[in-house]
Amino acid sequence: MGMSEFYGTPDEAEAIRTIHRALDLGVTLLDTADVYGYGANERLVGRALAGRREHAIVATKLGIVRGSEGSIAGYDGRPEYVRAACEASLERLGIDVVDLYQLHRPDPKTPIEDTVGAMAELVREGKVRYLGLSEVGPEDLRRAATVAPIASLQSEYSLFERGVEAEVLDVCEELGTGFLAYAPLGRGMLTGRFHARNDLEDSDSRLATPRFAEANLDRNVELLGRLEREARARAVTPGQLALAWLLAQRPWLVPIPGTKWVRFLEENVAAAAIDLTPESAARLAVAIPAADVAGERYPPERMPGWVSPQR
Repeated sequence: MGMSEFYGTPDEAEAIRTIHRALDLGVTLLDTADVYGYGANERLVGRALAGRREHAIVATKLGIVRGSEGSIAGYDGRPEYVRAACEASLERLGIDVVDLYQLHRPDPKTPIEDTVGAMAELVREGKVRYLGLSEVGPEDLRRAATVAPIASLQSEYSLFERGVEAEVLDVCEELGTGFLAYAPLGRGMLTGRFHARNDLEDSDSRLATPRFAEANLDRNVELLGRLEREARARAVTPGQLALAWLLAQRPWLVPIPGTKWVRFLEENVAAAAIDLTPESAARLAVAIPAADVAGERYPPERMPGWVSPQR
């Protein structure tokens, strides 16, 4: 996402180098969406994959409708929209089949069974291989799974955000659904790169999110300090330790850290070599209580309907 929009100034050449380096390192899953950059990110991924399609699992999403000024105008899960969105994504990506097609957000006006039913038609037609959902609660996940197998659920999960631990992860395990943890580095906060608002570009959308707000940032940086101290003791970076913590949670959980730069990609990939025992992971979770994180992860109007505010 950040390669095309939201997180400061894009650099397409560096973005393509980063994707190529990821493939060279054995990273196979590339996760995009039709709304990232109004389709620009899918086109970028398509250009990066020219001649290397067989090395990648391409995941994209549908369902969020953007307004003309960048705001979220609504959600659309109607069957006819599903088909049109998939055709458009295939064209932008320059591929014949999407490996993992995900509903970005459920449409409150359309039963999820109808949306997933239309997505399943695309599987039968050979345009999609597997189906996924994003930011749905346990009830909608169960309902969707009665229509078609759900290969994965994507939701936010990190040391700073653990709402899915209450029920969602258990339902995934019950249904045999994998889990993609997005924003596993707390939108960059868990890397230790951002200690003040002026560490971000003025155009960075994170400045408008509650956890980066002036009133909350100091408290969150204090919590980050605990992770930084533990990381120094292990001679790793805070971001690497945060990713290792996620990898220690469930064997079928896949963190999907986003980055625009080769150097940070390489740092993220190295986290897979960190051997974090269950006991160490549990101690880290206690040291950084998610309930102490200041601010919600999104402004109120963007919070998923199934999520109850922590405070």
